[in-house]
Amino acid sequence: MSTGATVLRAARWVDVEAGVVRAPAVIVVRGGLIESVDPSETPADATVLDLGDCTLLPGLMDMELNLLIGGPDNPTGLPNPMHGVQDDPVYRTLRGTVNARATLMAGFTTVRNLGLMVKTGGYLLDVDLNLAIEQGWFPGPRIVSAGHAITPTGGHLDPTMFQKLAPHIMPMSIQEGMADGVPAVQAATRYQIKYGAGVIKISASGGVMSHSTAPGTQQYSDAELAAIVDEAHRAGIKVAAHAHGDAGIRACIRAGVDCIEHGSLASDDTVQMMVDHGTFLVPTSYLSEGLDTSKAPPALRRKAAEVFPRARRMLSKAIEAGVKIACGTDAPAVPHGHNAKELWALVDRGMTPMQALRAATVTSAELIDADDRGRLAPGLLADIIAVPGDPSHDITALDTVRFVMKDGIVHKNEPAA
Repeated sequence: MSTGATVLRAARWVDVEAGVVRAPAVIVVRGGLIESVDPSETPADATVLDLGDCTLLPGLMDMELNLLIGGPDNPTGLPNPMHGVQDDPVYRTLRGTVNARATLMAGFTTVRNLGLMVKTGGYLLDVDLNLAIEQGWFPGPRIVSAGHAITPTGGHLDPTMFQKLAPHIMPMSIQEGMADGVPAVQAATRYQIKYGAGVIKISASGGVMSHSTAPGTQQYSDAELAAIVDEAHRAGIKVAAHAHGDAGIRACIRAGVDCIEHGSLASDDTVQMMVDHGTFLVPTSYLSEGLDTSKAPPALRRKAAEVFPRARRMLSKAIEAGVKIACGTDAPAVPHGHNAKELWALVDRGMTPMQALRAATVTSAELIDADDRGRLAPGLLADIIAVPGDPSHDITALDTVRFVMKDGIVHKNEPAA
């Protein structure tokens, strides 16, 4: 971490907590933390970075992505459908370093990796990826790692369902998240936690881009869901559930799941149930526009055509109802580095730009129980980005990130064109 003082100057800064843009911006950074915001005096010996006509914001957060798939070898979205049997864990992890850098350069300084759905031999690749980033071996965001997603045989996150493999071609273990029945899901959850998972990801309903059951189908029984949540919560770990279908979402809420991923087919009553229980929603809504399904099998294209319009309508209702909505892209379904497109989608579905900024900062920080980031305030982590213009008026300003600081270290500083 930096030990000397750095002063950032810009035209404006976003006070996401108050919901206002303040001008001008003067932020003093020291030792990886924000020392002061708009102080009356700045340290005489500080390094001054004048970013000009830009807006400073806290580092953004993506609460639903997978850095271990996608990336430079498939820049348009869906990974090679055979990656599950062609890519080994070493290659995946090296790919993750590239995707981590692209994500950081896009202004996203904290992410949740939710979760591995590939064969690894039981290694938690995302945990190791985060460890290497923390040790400074290469640039990337902070990663809240899920390890392997917990899924039933034939469920959406069963890796063999993406490739539609024949039996025995790619056998999966409980350690790799394949678990049926209460004892097995308990063992799978304990394994992920033992080896460093900071969140548990479960597959609670069918999916869109897998050859499995219909998107609305509940996949785990109520008893299995309750067992997973109990194991995680006793260890102080939250649970995120992939759930498109209404029945699966309701079952997750009843079981105490902390966060619903997608929530596409939630009914009005279920949306209100999320509000009443304080359940977070990560809608990954830009998938409707950003997921390239042109090369997907016809059955999957049909599912996408059915689900995505309903998902957009659901999100508008969830925004109006007051559901706690955090930002997540489901990258690489949206290519890594294009994460800010999700904020555009949130605005398109009914949020104000400031509400979308809150979803990617303070609400996401609340979701992961991180009180040291998500705002520009003294004592918090110096995770600061700068964009041209004013994103509180035009959310697409986030598509052009000119400056990225994480932990007080500058990773990107591009002059205006």
